[in-house]
Amino acid sequence: MTINALRGAAPIAALFIVGVIAALPAAAQNAYPSRSIRLVVPFPAGGAPDMIAREVANKVTTQQGWTIIIENKPGSGGNVGVDVAAKAKPDGYTLVLGQTSNLAINPSLYAKMPYNAQKDLTPVGLVASAPLVLVVASNSPYKTLADVVAAGKAKPEHLNYASSGSGTVAHLAMEQLQKAADVRYTHVPYKGAAQGATDLIGGQVQMYISSVPTLMGHIKNGKMRGLVVTSSKRSADLPNVPTVAESGVEGFEAVTWFGIAGPAGLPKDIVATLNAAFNKALEAPDVRQKLADQGSEVLGGTPESFATLIRSETTRWATVVTESGAKVD
Repeated sequence: MTINALRGAAPIAALFIVGVIAALPAAAQNAYPSRSIRLVVPFPAGGAPDMIAREVANKVTTQQGWTIIIENKPGSGGNVGVDVAAKAKPDGYTLVLGQTSNLAINPSLYAKMPYNAQKDLTPVGLVASAPLVLVVASNSPYKTLADVVAAGKAKPEHLNYASSGSGTVAHLAMEQLQKAADVRYTHVPYKGAAQGATDLIGGQVQMYISSVPTLMGHIKNGKMRGLVVTSSKRSADLPNVPTVAESGVEGFEAVTWFGIAGPAGLPKDIVATLNAAFNKALEAPDVRQKLADQGSEVLGGTPESFATLIRSETTRWATVVTESGAKVD
């Protein structure tokens, strides 16, 4: 299943799940939640996952009257934070905002994983997706993808690019791009998004690839120049930035997605309650607009569709990891 296939199903899925909740006994609905819910974000504050989690959690809090506490637990490409949720008691009070890297890529990237994303987690529902954007500093001599490709071919591995970590969607997307364009750069991985952005602006690195929500503010305030986005179509929030395909590398697409999950064994009634609450939050016009303003596209949907996506994306990215030779011990 692809992200495109999931987009049309979200509103119907939301209505279905709301119907399921309405049919549950009143006592079951009232019993959960009876205290605050911890939502683990397995990346540092300030990046796209953190922004998305806080926006949606705030809306759930407003609509449902729940208390959702965001807890940032970065480390090991998101593995540390996801493992916290995977090993938590399956009572619905510890959730995680999983992402492409830690749910689909890391199983084939890391020699040892502390959890199995398909066995140790219960998918609750997709939240959003976002393309990546390759940027340079505003004072860079490079204006287009063709410019950096030409420079890379003239001096292989002379130019460097930053990402938020080895084996992330951004890193592997750049590996795909280098292979397709027959060029080589030097990868500079960072632990999170903020420091890479600072170093690009300061001239320590020449390029940076990250999600549109993470870098869009820097592009709009003139500190960075977007060269390409990695989606199949242009981002509505960066309409002047062409796609990789438009820039001469046909058929290229790589996006990152985000979804809520809990520990394995999460009771079905709690999963249904959570799914309905998050889907309702995602249908709110102000949430949709705020996520769009950050460069994200709202998804939503059922736990089953999220589980299907995790399986299909795990297979897809395993091929990319093998071809790139990327490994993390």
